[in-house]
Amino acid sequence: MPKSVAKVALSRSRDIPFNRLVLSQANVRRIKAGVSIEELAEDIARRTLLQSLTVWPILDDKGAETGVFEVPAGGRRFRALELLVKQKRLARTAPIPCVVRTDGLAEEDSLAENIQRAPLHPLDQFRAFLTLREKGKSEEEIAAAFFVSVAVVRQRLRLAAVSPKLLDLYADDGMTLEQLMGFTINPDHARQEQVWEALQRSHTKEPYQIRRMLTESAVRACDKRVQFVGIEAYETAGGVILRDLFKSDDGGWLQDPGLLDRLVMEKLQREADSIRAEGWKWIEVAPDFPYGHTYGLRRLIGEQRRLTEEETTAHAALRAEFDKLEESYAEANEIPEEVDQRPSEIETALADIEDRPTIYDPAEIARAGAFVSIDGSGNLRIERGYVRPEDEPPIVLPDKSMGHADAEETAPGGASSVAPESDPVAAGDTASDSGDEDDGVRPIPDRLVTELTAHRTLALRNAVANDPDVAFLAALHALCLKLFYRYALDSCVEIEPKSALFGAQAPGLADTVSAKAIDKRHAAWAAQLPREPSALWDALLAFDHDSRQGLFAHCVGLTINAVSETYNRRPKAIAHADRLAQAVALDMAAVGWQPTVDNYLGRVTKGRIVEALREATGESAVERIRPLKKAEMAKAAEGLLTGTCWLPEPLRTPGQFFTPGVEPAPLPEVEGETQSAQDGGEPAIEESGSSEEASEPSAAAAALAAE
Repeated sequence: MPKSVAKVALSRSRDIPFNRLVLSQANVRRIKAGVSIEELAEDIARRTLLQSLTVWPILDDKGAETGVFEVPAGGRRFRALELLVKQKRLARTAPIPCVVRTDGLAEEDSLAENIQRAPLHPLDQFRAFLTLREKGKSEEEIAAAFFVSVAVVRQRLRLAAVSPKLLDLYADDGMTLEQLMGFTINPDHARQEQVWEALQRSHTKEPYQIRRMLTESAVRACDKRVQFVGIEAYETAGGVILRDLFKSDDGGWLQDPGLLDRLVMEKLQREADSIRAEGWKWIEVAPDFPYGHTYGLRRLIGEQRRLTEEETTAHAALRAEFDKLEESYAEANEIPEEVDQRPSEIETALADIEDRPTIYDPAEIARAGAFVSIDGSGNLRIERGYVRPEDEPPIVLPDKSMGHADAEETAPGGASSVAPESDPVAAGDTASDSGDEDDGVRPIPDRLVTELTAHRTLALRNAVANDPDVAFLAALHALCLKLFYRYALDSCVEIEPKSALFGAQAPGLADTVSAKAIDKRHAAWAAQLPREPSALWDALLAFDHDSRQGLFAHCVGLTINAVSETYNRRPKAIAHADRLAQAVALDMAAVGWQPTVDNYLGRVTKGRIVEALREATGESAVERIRPLKKAEMAKAAEGLLTGTCWLPEPLRTPGQFFTPGVEPAPLPEVEGETQSAQDGGEPAIEESGSSEEASEPSAAAAALAAE
């Protein structure tokens, strides 16, 4: 006969009035963790008690039950019930479901109840939240029921919406929670699975790689095109935005670049139509033009509209008010809020009055055009008054030999393309060498003219070489003709400046501090030079010494090209650029460049980031960021390097020593100046049954940056 198996006898259960229960000292839980007593009390009030208390009877000296029971397992539930009693939401004699234990040790029961309880897998929590949502519970109701924020509920729901195939991999420990978070950014299950398959052939499977692959065809919400059109317009047109609920995403990613580009061009065209109504011959429209796109075009010099009498009065009143406020509160320790805001309001009003439209000659408008684009801040940029070479008016050359009426010979930009046949210098040697004398005055033979002017040229070279001031003026004249006038042939000095176009190598150059300073200075000089190149020499003669030197320096600066390209490295030219940088003590930190995730840190290896921090802040910072992922490391490094004046090798001036923490010189003030300095950390979700709100490891990166 088979041996009989002992039957398991379960502890009996009974309802015990709450006032007969006391907390036992045998409870092994000493450290507070998980849901607070207050939240647990609210949960019991909402759902009643879901789990019985484990109790032991308290015996008297003779071993008889006293009718009072101690609670070694379920102490937090006991305290929550006690709180409800104190709040008079539960009767003191309310029956409490209890399992009565009499065998063993109370401490053993308490320990077993906590150890044997298996924590809920995070995926089960995600799916449970999704089930509640599908059964009609709102995100706010779910958040209130489990004492978490609505943001946490949305995170759980987003995780539960990832491809089932990837969720199964996560359940089987085939991917980490951080990797799963990365997939939530794009709801397309097929694309999620494609990215995971592609990552299997990669050495690393970092979350930032997953995000980058899922958004590689999307446009960041901080893109200037998005700022120009507006998120609302894009969404109204049916555009979809990808959001990252687990890290800072600067507004998300726009998933339909084609739709965005169409909206951008439509808005630009509408703006261009209003500009076209001013009478311009042509309008070029594009989201962005490369820096230097106006090179080769003549810029019209207009006149700013004069202030009206009312505007002049208002301007004077505002300026007087500003000066009075500045004088009254110059030494005040505290300034009232309304007074503190008033100066900025006055400055805005003054700028509105001073920003008057430029008036151009209608005849010039008819042959000129404008560029309509978007600046780096997402605002409309309008560049009016540029004349193409083919639209320049023809130049009329007189026929000197025959006394005929003026003959017109034009070339692009007004240059003479063919000399008149009657011009003895261009028509060949027409004088007779036969020896026949003629008392008439005939043109000097061409060959003789060439010989004579050769002698004069040589003598002129020598004379100018002995007069540095005239030589300087002649070089300045030649430079200005080429850089401020198009196809002007008014100089015998054969100097040919070039202004390199390098917008394609570095997007956003037009919005840098240096570019704005150059453009502003160029416009200021152009306004001081005469309209006709024939009058330029006399204008330069009238300039004082300092003005000539400043204009000369501006012209020479426009010809510098120190760009190193893969196909055209030009080591000798770059070496000369280093010498120039030394001569002017160029400091790229002083002109506003600083390392960010976009312009450097996010585009180099972790080793380069570590090297930069080691140079700028020392080894301690390196050790703190070394455990971080690439994206978090780059973001943390951006904060740590801010204000250190650190520069990568291509931006350093030889002989200029880097001193950590030394602030650069103040930036030059440029009207309309804007400066723009990505990946942040990822909130981790607690892998336990606790319903506490998700913590954010990226706070570590933020703390590092704050230090």
